[in-house]
Amino acid sequence: MVDSRGRRIAFRSDFPPCNPGLQCKNARRLNCRRFFLGSMLNINILRENPDLVKEGGRKKHIPCDEAVDCILDLDEKRKKLLFESEELRAAQKKVGKEIATLEGDEKQAMIAEMGEIAGRIKAYEKELGPLEEELESQMLLVPNIPAPEVPDGKTDEDNVLVREWGEVPQFDFPIKDHLELGEELDLIDMKRAAKLAGSRTYILKNEGALLELAVLQFTLNHLVEKGFSPMLVPTLVRREPMVGTAYFPGGEEQAYACERDRKYLIGTSEVPVTAYHSGEILAEADLPRLYAGYSTCYRREAGAAGRDTRGLYRIHQFNKVEQVVVCRNDDEESLRFHLEILTNAEEVVQALQLPYRVVNVCGGDLGQPQIQKFDIETWMPSRDSYGETHSASRFHDFQSRRLDLRYRDEAGKVHFCHTLNNTAIASPRILISILEINQEADGRVRIPDVLQSYMGGREYIGPK
Repeated sequence: MVDSRGRRIAFRSDFPPCNPGLQCKNARRLNCRRFFLGSMLNINILRENPDLVKEGGRKKHIPCDEAVDCILDLDEKRKKLLFESEELRAAQKKVGKEIATLEGDEKQAMIAEMGEIAGRIKAYEKELGPLEEELESQMLLVPNIPAPEVPDGKTDEDNVLVREWGEVPQFDFPIKDHLELGEELDLIDMKRAAKLAGSRTYILKNEGALLELAVLQFTLNHLVEKGFSPMLVPTLVRREPMVGTAYFPGGEEQAYACERDRKYLIGTSEVPVTAYHSGEILAEADLPRLYAGYSTCYRREAGAAGRDTRGLYRIHQFNKVEQVVVCRNDDEESLRFHLEILTNAEEVVQALQLPYRVVNVCGGDLGQPQIQKFDIETWMPSRDSYGETHSASRFHDFQSRRLDLRYRDEAGKVHFCHTLNNTAIASPRILISILEINQEADGRVRIPDVLQSYMGGREYIGPK
């Protein structure tokens, strides 16, 4: 089944079975599979304020009016079925007690009545299953509600400038782009990479390979000093983490699928790191959880034909260090961490001495799950503009509801966690700025001071 945009809608079979330890109402009786935990928004928001949800969809330019109306209709039918089945079960229980006191024909009549009630309950269960499948499918299409401070707009051209840092460099010699520098200094080989793996692929070699490892290691160390726990995570995952982090449904065309094994290559370590505690109830005292996930990432870049085809800007495989925060269900705390992880990423770019700007992403440029997102765009001389290099997002409990990621407070009450993530660094895209900004008239490239110790004390990359 697909939605109006041609995106595949996941069916119930795509999701994990109900957690046996979860005391979900009607779970054992109606074979419920944590229906509303597998959704994105709290169902009460849709019930109590559907217009707010619809307006959020319009702000994000993700139409959801029909889905919301359909959900409300299906929800009413579901509640009616549950109510009627509960009444039948109460009657079944009453008749069961009476049978024990009866004999003869009267007892046989009661047994027959029990059979009739059981048949009606079974019919309700049979009707409820497909209804919940459709309800779940529709719920997965509804976007999270953007924060009020998210600006209106349709594309990244409508993003709003928050601040700028550093001075755009001026060169008194003809500059080369990163690909020219990479080929002349024997750092990048795209021709042989294409021979091996097709278009939008690359090979980093010599100091190019060392430079990427240096910037990744520097960033990881910076986050460890900030209290983040480093993680090396799987890059091949099941469907559940992709759905749980809201990459599916809707993002299938951007993911590489290993169909034989029913697994997917991740486009970011956000997926396995955020899903790390899925299905768990954490202790409030153990929050927040701060993780720095390192992984290779894969994206098909479907629909990007003809865009940024030269060099390292838009490629299929890259390496990334991702900040992931799991915190209490508190809007103020969530916002505070959002600004903190953004600051952490800015500190990395500042240490590399790369001019950048921060933008508040508009509604139309937000993804389905984000409450708000800030992008860092770093100056790239060959493009004569800033290029996106980092994104910092907060989701409230949108992802945790899908992942069944919760915590228990001091009073014993269970809540869904809030989740956030941020690109601390992604390479090789950041190498575009590093190579181009640090090029010199004699063809050499100066290595940023903070990376020199990671490259054996080298100060320059020069011709071989």
